[in-house]
Amino acid sequence: MNHHALPTWTIAAPLVAALLLALSLMGFSGGLWFTVLALALMATVFAAVHHAEVVAHKVGEPYGTLVLALAITVIEVALIVSLMLSGGPATAALARDTVFAAVMLILNGIVGLCLLVGGSRYREQSFGLYGVSASLTTLAAIAVLVLVLPNYTTSSPGATYSSSQLIFVAIVSLVLYGTFVLVQTVRHRDYFLPANAPADHEAHAQPPTHAQAAVSAGLLVLALVAVVLLAKSLAPTIESLVAQAGAPKALVGIIIAALVLLPEGVAAYRAARADRLQTSLNLALGSALASIGLTIPAVAAVSVATGWTLTLGLDIKSTVLLLLSLFVCTLSLSTGRTTVLQGTVHLVLLATYLFTTIVP
Repeated sequence: MNHHALPTWTIAAPLVAALLLALSLMGFSGGLWFTVLALALMATVFAAVHHAEVVAHKVGEPYGTLVLALAITVIEVALIVSLMLSGGPATAALARDTVFAAVMLILNGIVGLCLLVGGSRYREQSFGLYGVSASLTTLAAIAVLVLVLPNYTTSSPGATYSSSQLIFVAIVSLVLYGTFVLVQTVRHRDYFLPANAPADHEAHAQPPTHAQAAVSAGLLVLALVAVVLLAKSLAPTIESLVAQAGAPKALVGIIIAALVLLPEGVAAYRAARADRLQTSLNLALGSALASIGLTIPAVAAVSVATGWTLTLGLDIKSTVLLLLSLFVCTLSLSTGRTTVLQGTVHLVLLATYLFTTIVP
């Protein structure tokens, strides 16, 4: 990677996106405007990935993947909370739908694509078992506590927690995620380093200067804010198109989650193509953990403060797909080596999830 100068388009894309957002607030709309915003979103996603890679190369692994995962998740949480505050009690299931969509898209979509692309290009790829095992263990615990257990508690009717239960689960989620970050960055950082680090020429290339990294960090934040706000601006049109097509409303959450996850997905895909599967898995699993581990405490605080009921429990179909995805992911990543087979299985599960959402 050339760090001597930032490509002009990576600087222009976030700035143009910010300008388009300002014009949207002034009343610009219509089908052509929707297309312009969609194109700006795609360009900004790729700009965000570039700046994230510059920052990641400066701070080193696994801090680099953590930077992108946390940055996107914090802004995603802000988006969900703002939609909850503006939508009121009608958004009771918004957090559940978004978090579930993010977890499924990451476990089956991003991971599956990375395994398939890496396996196709290199026949077989390897990664460190300890880091992946730690990620999956933590993710399984938080996901079941947040999305499955509410269906079986009796203090509150339906797929909900009582206020005290919600506060407890929010604290537990923060504890688990905080402990994971401590293990990833301090106590067992070596678990998350690429197995072929000594041979990774890109990792050992000349890092960017402090000034270049600082500029990229600022542009990364701007690009990520623009991605989320563009997704929010596109949401009403997406909702209208989904309604016109007669598709379930849950499809809107999937589309918005996919838009927000695009920067991480592209970064993970590029790492897999460069034979850095460990980085891909760090990005994917770390993003899933950050998405659920930070979103739920935030929306729980909003729920308790406003008195609105927060629906968290999944229906039976979604529960089966979630548990199957966690089970398959654990098996496919249990040997430290992957081929195209594991990638194909994950993508089939993604297709099943998307199909059964449209045709329940």
